[in-house]
Amino acid sequence: MCGPGDDECEGEAADLEAGIWVRGVDYLSGWRDARKATAELGDALSLVGVETAGLRLPAASDTDGSGMVRLELSAASAREVAMLARVTAARLDRAS
Repeated sequence: MCGPGDDECEGEAADLEAGIWVRGVDYLSGWRDARKATAELGDALSLVGVETAGLRLPAASDTDGSGMVRLELSAASAREVAMLARVTAARLDRAS
């Protein structure tokens, strides 16, 4: 599990060899930014009551060095997040 309050993230070490590294690109800053974003997103999802038991938020760096967060969750939690997004869109008058 990789998410809020976790000191370690399973499988992240394997991601280090997953791509091609370009000399001069600051991947570490992007990864650090993504780690902060995972904590923010995890906290926000917890605040609105999304079940975090199956939640995975692995932090990574994209090919240009920018931070990237992948959101992995159960189908039930995905439906809950979708419903919350629709409610928020309606409140912001962005519903189509």
